[in-house]
Amino acid sequence: MRVRLSTEPPPDARAPVRHPDAPAPGERILSHYGRCFGCGNAHPTGLHMLVLAGEGVTARAELTVSEHHQGAPGLAHGGLLTAAFDEALGSLNWLLRTPAVTARLATDFLRPVPVGSDLFIAAEVVAVAGRKIYTRAEGRLGAPDGPLAVTAEALFVSVGLEHFATHGRPEDVATAQAERGTGEVSSFEVNP
Repeated sequence: MRVRLSTEPPPDARAPVRHPDAPAPGERILSHYGRCFGCGNAHPTGLHMLVLAGEGVTARAELTVSEHHQGAPGLAHGGLLTAAFDEALGSLNWLLRTPAVTARLATDFLRPVPVGSDLFIAAEVVAVAGRKIYTRAEGRLGAPDGPLAVTAEALFVSVGLEHFATHGRPEDVATAQAERGTGEVSSFEVNP
């Protein structure tokens, strides 16, 4: 029998606490890896998202939907929008300074997102319970207060940095280490 993970925090979950060394509100949350599809500038057809730290344990992200991102003619691909929300919600973990991976992500599409449009995503950590981090976000078209287009909830699970070295393709792990100027996964900075 398959166990379905919930994006709903349990009753004993606690409020998230922003790490004192997290980026300041308004500061850009930098890419963890140049070839990351979501936040990396070295990925030729990636999302190239701009993510800014907000107040508390929140972040704001911006995505311009390009012709490389379409599914139906002239519209953003739903899976690509889900990837954008995964990136925005995953960026919240930099504010906790906790390496984490996506365990579950649920996305609701409320209106089409056309190619050439800007999507503004507001994301927040809702609660933390043990290694589980509960998050949610909403995406609006054209402006931070524009029409609501997409919402998402996600569950992240904190992991040790060795998770990435153990499961990542070795040449990519080496590239990420070189970008950081180190040969050790354990010396990765959680927030560069």
